[in-house]
Amino acid sequence: MPAFLKATSFHLPENILSNDQLNSEFPEWSAEKISQKTGIYERRIAAKDEYSSDLAIKAAIKLFEENAIDPKLIDFVLLCTQSPDYFLPTTACILQQKLGIPTSAGALDYNLGCSGFVYGLALAKGLVVAGIAKNILLITAETYSKFINHQDKSNRTIFGDAASASLIVADSEEGAEVGDFSLGTDGAGAENLIVKNGGMRYRNVEAKDIYGDNGFERNDSDLYMNGSEIFMFTSRAVPTLVNETLLKNQLNLDDIDLFVFHQANQFMLDHIRKKLQIPADKFFIYLRDCGNTVSSTIPIALYNAMAEKRINKGSTVLLAGFGVGYSWGGVILKY
Repeated sequence: MPAFLKATSFHLPENILSNDQLNSEFPEWSAEKISQKTGIYERRIAAKDEYSSDLAIKAAIKLFEENAIDPKLIDFVLLCTQSPDYFLPTTACILQQKLGIPTSAGALDYNLGCSGFVYGLALAKGLVVAGIAKNILLITAETYSKFINHQDKSNRTIFGDAASASLIVADSEEGAEVGDFSLGTDGAGAENLIVKNGGMRYRNVEAKDIYGDNGFERNDSDLYMNGSEIFMFTSRAVPTLVNETLLKNQLNLDDIDLFVFHQANQFMLDHIRKKLQIPADKFFIYLRDCGNTVSSTIPIALYNAMAEKRINKGSTVLLAGFGVGYSWGGVILKY
């Protein structure tokens, strides 16, 4: 039994953090330098009283309104987030009630970052193929900004907050058939992208800001990213992921009409594209106005690729997500 990605929408919070604002806080980094290095000109930041469920609800409502979807037809809710409203209850359960989805629907959260949308498609396809659900609401919602130290200029230039909502169905004449997956995990890289404190292992630890020769380095209660290690992991894992995804779907690189990768940053994406020898006109980048929105980058890019007519009926698209965990996943969509 096939599964189809029928529709996707997204929501960005109203607050804008521009490169000019960052430059005013960190004069050594010009707005031009930030944009050239990251490909990002502004990112959206959740308000102090705005959380992942708030963004998720707005994304889902937008999906329902743009595609004339009745929430009463949803029979499963999947929420990908690493910044849930609470440790418990499950945020997906809160979304079920607030969105008017029937109590007969299943609902669960899963904790993944930049590979999360691809993994969500895998979970949704599994539910469809097993006959457990027919209309699955897949939501990605993240407020990483709440993890980032105000003095951490590196992470503040990269990450933005957002949510996406997608509908995966058992039968559709619209959208894309979800193909076969390549998934992978390497927990050896866990400490290279981490919020160490706050969970059960280090729940009540009081951490201090640590400074080095280049200023602020880390605080274990905030997001820490070892940029060089993440870059090496990505450079090593993504080409293999792409090749394995093509192999599982019995395709070649030339068969792909558009590549949509996790939108990490411009430098990393350019490096991967060149390493894989993907033509620039087949490689979609959407970072400029929202930044790295973690699990929402791929669905946001898909939405905008569709809007720009880069994806049309008959297109074959390869998705690749990779990052925190380490975790990675690839899949083919056939429109």
